[in-house]
Amino acid sequence: MLLVIDVGNTNIVFGLFNGRELAFDWRISTDKDRTSDEYGLLFNQIFQHNNIDISEIDDVIISSVVPPLMHTLPTTSVRYFNKEPIVIGPGVKTGMNIKYDNPKEVGADRIVNAVAAFEKYGGPLIIVDFGTANTFCYVSEEGEYLGGAITPGIKISAEALFLRTAKLPKVELVKPEKVVAKNTVNSIQSGLVYGYIGMVDHIIGKMIDEMNVDENKIKVVATGGFSSLIASESKYIKIIDKLLTLDGLRIIYERNKSK
Repeated sequence: MLLVIDVGNTNIVFGLFNGRELAFDWRISTDKDRTSDEYGLLFNQIFQHNNIDISEIDDVIISSVVPPLMHTLPTTSVRYFNKEPIVIGPGVKTGMNIKYDNPKEVGADRIVNAVAAFEKYGGPLIIVDFGTANTFCYVSEEGEYLGGAITPGIKISAEALFLRTAKLPKVELVKPEKVVAKNTVNSIQSGLVYGYIGMVDHIIGKMIDEMNVDENKIKVVATGGFSSLIASESKYIKIIDKLLTLDGLRIIYERNKSK
C-alpha cells in the first residue's frame, strides 16, 4: 500500500491507497514541535487500531507547507516504515507546467491539488482550497498552472475577530438560517460565512473574466476542511472533493515511481 501524507498548517491528512483505491484516510492536528518518534508512534497507534500491519506499506509520499516538519516526517518514514519517501519539491516530476514567476514559490499543496483536479476533471478549471489560508488556483485547458490568489481562511478571520474585539464571543463556524440575524452569535456567523461566500464568488468571477473563458465550460472544484460550508452556497462551485490532495499525491507518486 502507498502511504500519502499532506501536511497543512492546521491538520495533517494522511491515507493509505491500495492501488488506486483510497482504503483509509485520517486527520490529525499539525504540531511542529512533535518529534519524528512521536509522529511514528502516533501513526503506529492509528494503524494498529485499524488492524493495519506497517509491513504492508510499500512506499511513502509527503507534501508539506510547514517547514519545521520537512525533516521530521521524512525521518519518521525512514525510521518507522523503512521507506525513503518522495517529498514534493524541486526535482519531483508532476507532469504540470508551472507558469509562475518563480515556480519554487508555489506551495506544494497548490501543485498537488492542481495535478489531481486536472487529472480527474480536466481543464480549464479553478481549484479553491479552504484551509488555514484559502487558495485559488487556475489551470488552463492544456493543463498549465497559471497562478491564482491567496486569502486568509475563515477560521483565521473568526479567531482575529474574537481576539481583537473586547466583547464579541468566539463562535462555531456554521451557516446561520438567515443573513439578517437576531443575536450576536448568529450575526458573527452570518458575516463570516456569507461574507466568505461573497468573497469566494467574486474572486472566482474575476478570474473567469480575466482569463476570458466561458463560465459554463470552466470547472470549479472545492477542497479542504471548510469546503462544504462555503461551497454549498457558491454560485460557481459545483464539485466538492475533500480528499483531492491525497489523490494528487497518489498521481504524482505514480509519475515518479519508475524514475
